[in-house]
Amino acid sequence: MCETCGCSIPDHHHPTPADEHTVEVLTGLMDANDHAAGHNREHFNRTGTLVINLMSSPGSGKTQLLERTAQALKNRLSIAVIEGDLETENDAKRLREQGIRAHQIATGSACHLDAHLIHKALHDFPLEIDGQTTDILFIENVGNLVCPAAFDLGQHTNVVLLSTTEGDDKPAKYPVMFRAADLVVISKADLLPYMDGFDVERAEQSLRGLGVETPVLTAAAGRETDISAWIEWLESQLAEHRRQGEKTASVA
Repeated sequence: MCETCGCSIPDHHHPTPADEHTVEVLTGLMDANDHAAGHNREHFNRTGTLVINLMSSPGSGKTQLLERTAQALKNRLSIAVIEGDLETENDAKRLREQGIRAHQIATGSACHLDAHLIHKALHDFPLEIDGQTTDILFIENVGNLVCPAAFDLGQHTNVVLLSTTEGDDKPAKYPVMFRAADLVVISKADLLPYMDGFDVERAEQSLRGLGVETPVLTAAAGRETDISAWIEWLESQLAEHRRQGEKTASVA
């Protein structure tokens, strides 16, 4: 676990002065993170890039979904990926082999990405190359259903994957993550006929139990691929992002 988000700090009912000091430090870290996130967002808006923070537990199929997304959008939109993992460049290498621009961030012991890491990555991973602007930047966060939800990276929207190989009660178990979602994608939907313990309707009920109306769609990125609803959502988000950018530019 990591100390930068406080997840390694015991929860005491009667805080000691040391605990209060820790809270002050963490508050300062979060304030600094939010400032950096605002700077990142300004940069993304200047380039006209839609930025999506992709979150989930490990093994939910984020990287595979991105591979299929790149194939579906080839010659139509320019996409790039910033990958977050504790160690290795495995996922970024896998994406590059598919012709996707990808940059790997190794967080070491940190269980999430933060705005400073994204800011630093952008120095080595420009969104504009030879006059070509990246249309969509995906930030594939560290596999974790807790800490990533607390950190603003400067993204425009949050997407949480819920795999059919997980329990359909995950929204109830991890409410902070799913409340932060602007979209929930039920991934590995091609496995639904074989997953007796997962029901799409129950998953949606679990999500609605949090008091949110977050849209839900299914995506299959395996051997039986069907990501049409996902691609339609991405295109609509990009179109809305561009409309908002044009509106802001006209006001300025």
